[in-house]
Amino acid sequence: MIQGVEVGVGEFAEALLARVRAARADLVAAVAAEDAYAVAVAQDELDDMMRLARWHGLDVEAAGTDEE
Repeated sequence: MIQGVEVGVGEFAEALLARVRAARADLVAAVAAEDAYAVAVAQDELDDMMRLARWHGLDVEAAGTDEE
């Protein structure tokens, strides 16, 4: 932890869920652009963020961040 900086659990969870949403949007944009490299990068980011969210006990489906 950085000295003197505290982040609440709620703030951490919201930031992590925001990263999941952003990664999902990046993936959608990459697919729409038909950019294979960008799709691979975006998919890796989304996988990482989903894994991290689940590891911290966040329900990405209930938070509205999972695929429809």
